[in-house]
Amino acid sequence: MLAQHRLSFLETIQLDRAIDNHRTEPDQKIPKIRLAVLASATVDHLAPSIRVAGLRRRLLFDLHVGPYGQYRQQLLEPESSLQRFNPQIVLFSLSARELVATVPVNATADEAETAVHRHAEGLRLLWQRAREAFRSTVVQQTFLNVADPLFGSYDRLAGGAPSRMIARLNERVAEAAREDGILLLDVARASERGGLDVWFDVTRWLQAKMEIAPQAAPLYGDLLVRVIAAQRGLAKKCLVLDLDNTLWGGVIGDDGLEGIVLGEGTGTGEAHLALQRYAKQLRDRGVILAVCSKNEPAAAEAAFRQHPEMLLKRSDFATFVANWDDKAANLRRIAEQLNIGMESLVFVDDNPAERARIRESLPMVAVPEMPADPAYYVRCLADAGYFESVAFTAEDSRRAEQYSANASRDAFLESSQTMDEFLKGLEMSVNFGPFQKVDLARIAQLIGKTNQFNPTTRRHSLDDVARFMAVDGSLTLQFRLVDRFGDNGLVSAMILLPDPSFSDVMEIDTWVMSCRVFGRQLEREAMNIAVDAARQMGVRTLRADYIPTPKNDVVSSLYPSLGFRPSQKVDFNGGSTTWVLHLSEYYPHSTYIARRPGAA
Repeated sequence: MLAQHRLSFLETIQLDRAIDNHRTEPDQKIPKIRLAVLASATVDHLAPSIRVAGLRRRLLFDLHVGPYGQYRQQLLEPESSLQRFNPQIVLFSLSARELVATVPVNATADEAETAVHRHAEGLRLLWQRAREAFRSTVVQQTFLNVADPLFGSYDRLAGGAPSRMIARLNERVAEAAREDGILLLDVARASERGGLDVWFDVTRWLQAKMEIAPQAAPLYGDLLVRVIAAQRGLAKKCLVLDLDNTLWGGVIGDDGLEGIVLGEGTGTGEAHLALQRYAKQLRDRGVILAVCSKNEPAAAEAAFRQHPEMLLKRSDFATFVANWDDKAANLRRIAEQLNIGMESLVFVDDNPAERARIRESLPMVAVPEMPADPAYYVRCLADAGYFESVAFTAEDSRRAEQYSANASRDAFLESSQTMDEFLKGLEMSVNFGPFQKVDLARIAQLIGKTNQFNPTTRRHSLDDVARFMAVDGSLTLQFRLVDRFGDNGLVSAMILLPDPSFSDVMEIDTWVMSCRVFGRQLEREAMNIAVDAARQMGVRTLRADYIPTPKNDVVSSLYPSLGFRPSQKVDFNGGSTTWVLHLSEYYPHSTYIARRPGAA
């Protein structure tokens, strides 16, 4: 609870010490992550902020902070403390001073560009080494542009100007990170938005070689953990918006359609329009939009159809709840309708009483403290980082439409007399096949973000997925579910690996499925397809683990429901179990899903 508050540097240290002094056995429900920080500057003061920011997102960090400036040695020496730590995540927190020192001020643009390219390629080798040594996720921090102006405004044009070189290095590193599947911690962008003086204190640099100033440490920790949490599927998914005095000024029920304040011409109207524009942009990148408002439904919906300045349309919202019920109950209804967890919601309301009510009743829902002036609504929402992302795929851009199509499916379900009638009437088909290179980003994203239908919650990077594809005797399968209402997209993936001890045994290392398609028999048809493919490879037995987490109880009975039997391997402390399926005993499950092989 304390970690949820905005804390100063000293308060963060105090909380970190209190946690350390009173720590008992680690909570099995909070994942523990081994994070190594390799730096060319002093970064010890960042550790408390990282740990506290982790608790804010229910992640427990075990940190290894490498010796000052020894990041290359730590990676290359076989007996280094880093090797013994065996990190799951490696963060490179480096300074650009090394690059600047190697390029003369009178360098030509081509010479400077060559130096930038060489430095970026050196970083790529470090990333590769970290991945090969630890199979770890790699995070690269961008470079603070602390260079003082040398030519004034001409710095942007002079090839060897330090500030220009740092800017070009950040651009090149960002390009390389996207190409290599590296996570980016963009402190350069944060310093531009919040002010360089907040992030860099020249006195601290001269005294202790701290490039990230102590006062910026809490911001740094929060930015880093946002990225890691997003990679692990813990970012928010749905923005729930109030209407009166939030999406527009005034009260639609009292002021009427012509009386609400929205659009060009007034500062307040433009402020509310800016929030609508930002919400629409979030929708376009895959965030679900919903309405939760105390209002008459007809009046509320009419505003979206009839007001000439309304940027958002009724069709932009996956679910629209306007009534006089308690908003906490309505938020539960929204989560249920969308089939997502309550912790996936961000609730935006101008009314402080409503915000307090939701925080008290639903502490898992994120409720930003909105400023009194609507001009700052967008900044408040954007700076909170609720919707941090580590990728943007074609599936993301279609997500809003897919959730809207679900509303049509729900309406069809309500009109159906039986579940069989509903499933048959959907006219479903599954496009399936092995992983393709073009879909690797989406598959890695699905593995990283899926928490419910994920029997082991194993996380695999894009590199890991590509490596599994190359394993001799492995089997990869991806599934796309299509029905009469539309294409649900690539919604499930399986990775089956050969057992090194038994040539006829395969292990289901990973199986994930989007919550959007729960209850539509896809898990049955996917297992039918996997068994057929495994039989063709000469496999006689499938083995699978179930490792319980706070979020994957929905698949606790998945394997026995598909015909698997428990093996002797049981972890009584953690509750994990191992299941086996003898393919000679397997009979295909009946489903209403037609197959379309090779079209995924």
